[in-house]
Amino acid sequence: MRRRAFIGLRRYQEARRSPQPAPASLAASAGSARLLRYAPDPTAESDRVPIVFIPSLINPPQVLDLSESRSMLRHMAAAGHDTYLVDWGAPTATDRALGLDGHVTDRLIPMLAALRRPPILVGYCLGGTIAIAAAALHQVAALATIASPWNFAGFPSGDLAEIAALWRGAKPVCERLGYVPMEALQSGFWALDPQRTVQKYAAFSEMPPHSDDERAFLAVEDWANEGAPLTFAAGQQLFETLYAANASGRGHWRVGGVIVDPSALACPTLSIASATDRIVPAAAAPTLTESRILNLGHVGMILSQRAPELLWHPLSLWLSQHGG
Repeated sequence: MRRRAFIGLRRYQEARRSPQPAPASLAASAGSARLLRYAPDPTAESDRVPIVFIPSLINPPQVLDLSESRSMLRHMAAAGHDTYLVDWGAPTATDRALGLDGHVTDRLIPMLAALRRPPILVGYCLGGTIAIAAAALHQVAALATIASPWNFAGFPSGDLAEIAALWRGAKPVCERLGYVPMEALQSGFWALDPQRTVQKYAAFSEMPPHSDDERAFLAVEDWANEGAPLTFAAGQQLFETLYAANASGRGHWRVGGVIVDPSALACPTLSIASATDRIVPAAAAPTLTESRILNLGHVGMILSQRAPELLWHPLSLWLSQHGG
């Protein structure tokens, strides 16, 4: 298998890429972050509640808009939802002290305030954690999280130990740099399931050239291997305040002077988790007023061939029930 994996890795490195989907229109910005609108006519008003999709700070936002055929955002826009995406952008040298809390108060909320009415927030992975904090500080119509970590005690103890060791080794260099490079974050993900990395490249070595499967693999791997660094403060809060101290799960996480408590949110809330997620186990998901468990992996929930049936369409119906 190892030989096949090396063949697959070389093939991945040398493969030609398909063009990316056309970019959406700019609706608002705050610092390096942008709020992008997905609509046939970006200038047209909509009578539906705006829906803001919030990706993780780790990896680029295009996981939600990977290609013309694999795009949850374009699916939502085609279903008539007034659809927006947060693009966090790349931090600048002056953003060193911008923590997770600052991404909520200084980036996300100013962009939400530019919308004509309170939105529905849909957060993916760490974006859902951030969305919960935003909903505690800013009026929203509803909130949904997808594969989002909240109770970090729900992670296997071995995974928490791996992540703690990663941060101990990386922190001195990151502190000098003022940011946490993507390579440091990726090494942590690989450590959680190294055999899976070998298996997926071995399988890629045997995919038919120029097939839909090949194009999907390239797009997903490019997304997984790219991304702007985290600011040092955001990385430190992620590893020390959340993973190590479980401040969110224990009810101690304070953002903008407010303790963030999902059970105190007045709006309808939905948590969607995966029973087979190695990156964010279902036991770590937030406890919200509604919950659903899928049997798709962390990325498969968003991009697999079954994602439209099991996630996109049911989520679209839930959004419609709440005005979206």
